[in-house]
Amino acid sequence: MSPVTSAPAVPGAKGHSDGAGAFVPVQTRSERPRSYDPAAFEAPTGREVNWKHTPTARLAPLFADHAAPRGVIEVDVQAPAELVQERLGHGAAPRGEVFQPEDLPAAIAWKQETEAPLLRIPAGVELSEPVVVTLRGTGGLAHAHVVVEALPNSHATVVFRHTGTAQHAQNVEIIVRDGAHLTLVSVQEWDDDAVHAASHQARVERDATLRHVVVSFGGGVVRVNPSVELSGTGSRGELYGLSYSDSGQHLESQVYLHHKGAETSGDVLYKGALQGEGARSVWIGDVLIGPDAVGTDSYEANRNLVLTDGARAESIPNLEIETGDIRGAGHASATGRFDDEQLFYLQARGIREDEARRLVVLGFLAEIVQKIGVEELEAELFAAIEKELAMEVAR
Repeated sequence: MSPVTSAPAVPGAKGHSDGAGAFVPVQTRSERPRSYDPAAFEAPTGREVNWKHTPTARLAPLFADHAAPRGVIEVDVQAPAELVQERLGHGAAPRGEVFQPEDLPAAIAWKQETEAPLLRIPAGVELSEPVVVTLRGTGGLAHAHVVVEALPNSHATVVFRHTGTAQHAQNVEIIVRDGAHLTLVSVQEWDDDAVHAASHQARVERDATLRHVVVSFGGGVVRVNPSVELSGTGSRGELYGLSYSDSGQHLESQVYLHHKGAETSGDVLYKGALQGEGARSVWIGDVLIGPDAVGTDSYEANRNLVLTDGARAESIPNLEIETGDIRGAGHASATGRFDDEQLFYLQARGIREDEARRLVVLGFLAEIVQKIGVEELEAELFAAIEKELAMEVAR
């Protein structure tokens, strides 16, 4: 096993915050320090740029660098026979080809996961059924690093489903080779006391496409941060998200899309609904169009629907452009309550108010659910939305 190495040192790697100090704090996603060594990061206090919207006290178990007991997460993989499954130690390719931890839980998960599962789709293969990885937490601390590699010109869908309870620090490393098309869906259906901090990092190569979908319903604190680099000419990234935050839940995603190659395209759309006292969602979207990303076409948006008093959504879109030769780039954010005109329109046609509200919410969230492309999962998610709406009516 080769030793764990650190990414190049970056000034301000420790102790950076928004407060006054001896140096200018790290503000942009592209400048954040990265290292495989947990000692390169201090435990978050909530003052740091990348933690200031997160309830760090509730994530505290994930900041301790010590081994977790085995078997906390029960794993079941349902997959077509063509899928290749292996284990990768530190230094075994392609582990680490793309992934570099940029926060403490990710660095600890990298270190503590000594044998990372690899899910590889062979070159030129189109999987007839999705790969479904069910992870059921049985209580306690757990670390994971998973590698998903789609070899050239392959087509596949991989679904991660999280259930039960755990304090889970998770890395997902995604490599989409030339001409491949990969859909990766991460569904959080945890119990109410679960804590989950996940770092997803991906590279998309020439003429390849990654559709990445985050769906968060369950869990006390869930923070899933996808980072996608469009490195190859003609590569495409589609990053979609859906959250439904209930009383006391904190559901968060910090999204980073880096256009690095020429003629790349990106579409980012996250939607959230919130209901109940203390329900909270956080979305931070960063798009970087690099100096060589000529011909880029990119757009990001976040929409939130607040259903009751006491709920709060935070939405922060950011866009950096380092070349003037692009086709288009933009971002948008909107948070609001029910559209009274929509409700009036439906009620004027004889639909009860509670049914009208149900139809509005379903219509709002359906756009993301229908992008998954797995009929059985889509039906389950619509049922989960219906269940959440029933809880609102029962209040």
